[in-house]
Amino acid sequence: MQLDHFRIPLGSAIEDGIDLLSDHLAPLTKAMSAVLETAIDILDSILSALPPWALILLFGLLAWRLGSRRIGLFTVLGLGLIWNLGLWDPTITTITLVLFSTAIATLLGVPLGILAAMHKGWARVIMPVLDFMQTMPAFVSLIPAIPFFGLGPVSAIFSTVIFAMPPSIRLTCLGIRQVPASLTEAADAFGATRSQRLFKVELPLALPTIMAGINQTIMLSLSMVVIAAMIGAKGLGGEVWKAIQRLEPGLGFEAGIGVVIIAVILDRVTQKIGTRSV
Repeated sequence: MQLDHFRIPLGSAIEDGIDLLSDHLAPLTKAMSAVLETAIDILDSILSALPPWALILLFGLLAWRLGSRRIGLFTVLGLGLIWNLGLWDPTITTITLVLFSTAIATLLGVPLGILAAMHKGWARVIMPVLDFMQTMPAFVSLIPAIPFFGLGPVSAIFSTVIFAMPPSIRLTCLGIRQVPASLTEAADAFGATRSQRLFKVELPLALPTIMAGINQTIMLSLSMVVIAAMIGAKGLGGEVWKAIQRLEPGLGFEAGIGVVIIAVILDRVTQKIGTRSV
């Protein structure tokens, strides 16, 4: 038999599997989509209802309190530039999507990281899946979102969570495993239960590493939200995608600078929180 005429039907099998899952999970995905889209609209409406100058000052104050005066000043100046460029509404949409994506990825990732750290059997299952998720091209993550949730922000969040969750799992697992054995043995010697040892010894000591994972999750969420503009995510990514389609490099660079400003603010604030938790 010639191998030239033999082709494993991998693509067809994947399509059949996605179709099967989307048919059977349609009620669940529709309900999830409705709830999540309503929550996105509510948060976006609240942020959009506030005057831009007031929201800029509020974000600057938060960045100052959670980070430093320098970060607070950069937040005010950076967001002021975005407002001046006429990109305030897309920026609010992007921030909303990043907040939801990061929250979901963290709520799923941290418990999975704890599970992988506590049970080697689960780690053997979870880590290969993470390898697959991290090496798969970002654009491929958009494909399974469309059959389940259709075009729009919910699909963008779904694909972003898949793309951005691995760092929070890996670094949570790493942080717990790096806790010195002498400390866990001391906790056991004083009669601590497994949950007490986890919440009072391991997690507090692993918090800086966990925060580093959350920081990376935020950065990946921001980059993926921009890519997800291709499936209707809107926001600053939508402005970049529009600039590409219309061959308007100036508009594209302005939206790109807005993404960079948001990324720097979130990165510096979360780094500062992680440093304080040491």
